[in-house]
Amino acid sequence: MTQQPLSWFGIFRLGLVQTSLGAIVVLTTSTMNRVMVVEHMLPAMLPGVLVALHYAVQILRPRMGHGSDVGGRRTPWIIGGMGVLALGGVAAAAGTAWMGSNPIGGIALAVVAFAAIGAGVGASGTSLLVLLAKRVDDARKAPAATVVWVMMIAGFALTAGLAGHWLDPFTPARLIAVTAVVSGVAVLVTIFAVWNVEGDRVLAPTRARSLDAPPHPSFRDAMRQVWSEPTARRFSIFVFVSMLAYSGQDLILEPFAGLVFGYSPGESTTLAGVQHGGVLVGMIAVALACSPLGRNRFGTMTSWMIGGCIASGLALFGLAASGFVGPAWPLRTSVFILGVANGAFAVAAIGSMMALVNAGRGNREGVRMGLWGAAQAIAFGLGGFLGAAAIDLTRYLLGSPVTAYAIVFSSEAMLFVVAAKLAANISTRSPTAASRRSAISSDPYAVNLSRN
Repeated sequence: MTQQPLSWFGIFRLGLVQTSLGAIVVLTTSTMNRVMVVEHMLPAMLPGVLVALHYAVQILRPRMGHGSDVGGRRTPWIIGGMGVLALGGVAAAAGTAWMGSNPIGGIALAVVAFAAIGAGVGASGTSLLVLLAKRVDDARKAPAATVVWVMMIAGFALTAGLAGHWLDPFTPARLIAVTAVVSGVAVLVTIFAVWNVEGDRVLAPTRARSLDAPPHPSFRDAMRQVWSEPTARRFSIFVFVSMLAYSGQDLILEPFAGLVFGYSPGESTTLAGVQHGGVLVGMIAVALACSPLGRNRFGTMTSWMIGGCIASGLALFGLAASGFVGPAWPLRTSVFILGVANGAFAVAAIGSMMALVNAGRGNREGVRMGLWGAAQAIAFGLGGFLGAAAIDLTRYLLGSPVTAYAIVFSSEAMLFVVAAKLAANISTRSPTAASRRSAISSDPYAVNLSRN
């Protein structure tokens, strides 16, 4: 029995999973980061390595997606992943607290905890996107992508505000308690969000296949099949290159404002807020543009990906030139434009993931989404590190912060230009009935399913 597409209420419900993810992650990447460096006076490199570890573990996303493909249901992976994330969050808080009295023991526990955080985010986030892609109507994919990502940002903001209130006066025990409460609420909200979304009408492949059907392909075979699909392979490369450029300026924008434009810490933090505000504007713009408004649609997700990448590149070229112009340059406006362009391309890319997840062999949606999620996670972890390292290297070699930042911003801009070229070769049109039949005919397991 075919399920009806999700209503807006259903989309908002699933968006609560992203809110829950954001609530736990913001405590581990921001609050615990600060406690390690300020309260425990440990090297700033330590939280940097731990955050990089949580991204590195997400290379397992395709394997997790394959597990949900084989099982035929996404709900257990979403709830189970959130449970692992919650346990990882509490363990990370305990490890951070323990660092005050036993640095080696606390760091060892934090390593295990951050690995669990990465695994939980990967398992829950991958299956959530697959479930959204399968249950959301094509016309709503871009708005749905915006909704769930804005709700994740809301999770960041809400948790930061409430946890900040309850963490004062700070004690290690209070950090563990607050993290435990946030993690517990996140798990309960996730269970509510996904409860009965798939329902009993969704048959697991193991229940549906005939006795003479071949066994499920191994993960290696499934991964090889997905990588052989031109669209999946091209989109993976696009995601990696674009997200590398996107994350490359993450850690260097505020120091740039301070070193080159003389911004105070408060002013540079406000500048980051201007950028995030622009990201939200860009996301909402794509959601409105790619929604059906009568018979008018203002561009496709592909065109918004291309345009967002080109605009991001131009904004970064502007930042590269700004240091040579000096205080007369409208830095806040430039950063806002960069944020709008980043938000537009990012949400178009997420919407494209949802549109393309079914474009290929049947029963490979989890592997496909996992591959793209892994490309995004690796690029995020690598981009931040490479951007900061490139600044250190060019400043050391050239002795000029202005020139160093100009070179790095220009390099990131060129990456966005390359990403725009890659996006131009990707079609986000939904697969036709003929292409679906072709995909089924090439997959003996799917053939048996289609006959039952």
